[in-house]
Amino acid sequence: MLSVHGSCWLCQMPLALAHWGICSRCTRAVSSNRSLCPQCGLPATSNTVVCGRCLRHEPPWQSLVTINDYVAPLSTLIKRWKFSNKPELTRALARLLLLRIKQRQPTADLLVAVPLWQRRHWRRGYNQADLLCQPLSRWLGIRYQPEAIRRIRPTATQHQLSARLRRQNLKNAFQLEFSVAGLHIALVDDVVTTGTTVAELSRLLLQNGAASVQVWCLCRTL
Repeated sequence: MLSVHGSCWLCQMPLALAHWGICSRCTRAVSSNRSLCPQCGLPATSNTVVCGRCLRHEPPWQSLVTINDYVAPLSTLIKRWKFSNKPELTRALARLLLLRIKQRQPTADLLVAVPLWQRRHWRRGYNQADLLCQPLSRWLGIRYQPEAIRRIRPTATQHQLSARLRRQNLKNAFQLEFSVAGLHIALVDDVVTTGTTVAELSRLLLQNGAASVQVWCLCRTL
C-alpha cells in the first residue's frame, strides 16, 4: 500500500510532520545500526577506522555515506520509487540520507549525480540520483551542477556482469561537462553495489583535478 498525504510511507500511521514522509519509528527501522567502514561503506569493526579491505585495495573515492544495505524496508521504498513511477518518494528518501550525512558531517563544494543513459532516463521519466541531489543541495547549502557528467554511450545492466566485465562495460562511457578543478565532490547515487560505476566516475573526477570525491548513496550492498 502506498502512502496517503500525512501518513508514513511504510506503516501508514499519521505523521506529526507530513513532509517527512516516514515516521520516526520507521526511520530507525530503515537505518543501519552496524559498524560500517567510513571509506567503502561495507560492514567493519569500526565506523571511524578504515577497514582491511580498503587498506589492501583502496577505492578511488575518499569516503562513503549510506543509510543501509539493500534490505527491507528500505529496499521496498526504493523499488517503489524507481520502478513504480513514484518520484514523490524522493523527499522522504533524501531526508533519510540527509540524517546519515549529518551524523558523518562530511564537507563538499559540489554535488554531482550519477548519470543515466538517455534512453533509460526517458523510459523512467527521471534520473533518481538527480532527484536526490535537488533537495540535498537546498538543505545543505551545497551547489548542485545537473549533468556535470554525461553518459555518452549505452552500457549493459551492471548486475548481470562479472567484476571484470563491469569495468570493461563502463570504460569511456562517461564525459565530464563541468570544471571540477580544486573542488571537493559528493557523488550521489541511489544504490552502490560493487562500486564499479562510482569508482569509474571518481577516477574521472580526480583525473580532471577534483580535490576529493566522496560517495553518498541510499544503499551500499554487495
